Amino acid sequence: MLHVRVICPSDTTEAALAALRAEPGATLITVQRGAAVEPAGDVLAADVARESVNDVVAALEALGISRDGGIVLGPIDTTLSESADRAVAEAPGDPSDAVVWQALLAETRDESTLSPAFLAFITIACLLAAVGVATDSPVTIVGAMVVGPEFGPLAALAVSLVRKDFALARRSALALVVGFAVAMVITWVATLVWEQFGWLTLDSVDRIHNVEFIYQVGPFSLVVALLAGAAGMLSLVTSKSAALVGVFISVTTIPAAGFAVVAATVGEWSKAFESIGQLGVNMVGIVIAGWIVLQLRPRHGSEGGPLDRLKRWWISAG
Repeated sequence: MLHVRVICPSDTTEAALAALRAEPGATLITVQRGAAVEPAGDVLAADVARESVNDVVAALEALGISRDGGIVLGPIDTTLSESADRAVAEAPGDPSDAVVWQALLAETRDESTLSPAFLAFITIACLLAAVGVATDSPVTIVGAMVVGPEFGPLAALAVSLVRKDFALARRSALALVVGFAVAMVITWVATLVWEQFGWLTLDSVDRIHNVEFIYQVGPFSLVVALLAGAAGMLSLVTSKSAALVGVFISVTTIPAAGFAVVAATVGEWSKAFESIGQLGVNMVGIVIAGWIVLQLRPRHGSEGGPLDRLKRWWISAG
């Protein structure tokens, strides 16, 4: 369940309460008259089953509350209530299938913003990848995978395709293009400096064997990207962030960028372009998989997705 807190003008309170009471997945509803200071109004709160959150938010937004007041969604760790249990049971669908769109949009917008922090993380990750390539160190490559922040904008692109949110798509594409460009240029300069100091003595990437998988594009490059993208999107929509770590260390996006830089500094342009190809395959695969996952999941509280409709058909046919 999610905790929904609403601040609304007093003249819309009764309509908001009616919307909450009409939703079978909403329970533990409270109201505090005149408790809101800025903006002034009343405060309503309810615990809502994940499957019903989209319907509740849509009803409240139709009252203009998001414009004149505010709607806040928050997680609930533990609820001991038979009323809450009944609300979850009566809500259409299954909690694990529910996509809370407003929460997903908010998270992907935050993760896809081109900011100094994003540039810092992607640059550090690319530098780590370059060191891992130059020293033939798989452990350092894994470290670069974990540090890289590129999954956020890629997930946002998948969400923007489903929601037809072109502003989010532009924001995500900008973060990826500028982020990788800045990171690779800085890594290029750093690699040349390291070579001047004699810290890196690599004269050909042909000597690299432990991390050569980075630039070798094959059918499993796309398979791994698709699987990782699906797992990553599932972890976002179900709020199970632990799975994201596995996603980060299974795709070669940041390592491919670092490998391309190192290969270019030693004149191995064919390997550099192969690495860019690997980068493109992984990014496209992640976005496609994320889009597929969202298409197969219910999009709106009582509106089932393809799998849910197939389940209902199977039950009725039996």
